[in-house]
Amino acid sequence: MATHSKKPPSQRQLKVGEELRHALSDTFMREDFYNVETTERLAVTVSEVRVSADLRNATVYVIPFGGKNKESTMKSLDALCPRLRGLISRKVQLRFMPAILFRLDTTFERAQALEDIFNKPEVRRDIEKNE
Repeated sequence: MATHSKKPPSQRQLKVGEELRHALSDTFMREDFYNVETTERLAVTVSEVRVSADLRNATVYVIPFGGKNKESTMKSLDALCPRLRGLISRKVQLRFMPAILFRLDTTFERAQALEDIFNKPEVRRDIEKNE
């Protein structure tokens, strides 16, 4: 069985990802989008955009403000993909506008879980013993 090493993103991928992140963030600030279930205004932070090597797909990592209504926010964003793609295509000059896929960014939740583990008394005792 062959093993495939994942190559780091190219400078072009990073640049396009950052341009898309800025365009999406700007669009979310200037346009009003609403949650399909709660009818509240969608408020998200675009934390990162990862673009495929062929620049045809973009995975957008978002965090809903306040961490509320995650599932309904993601459903709303998925429904908005075609509209958002059209709006950002006017802001970013690319030969082809990548297809957008939204994902929930769980980086902060994982970091909090690790911090909670390190703050447990038995773990803290072991860390202090080794210092």
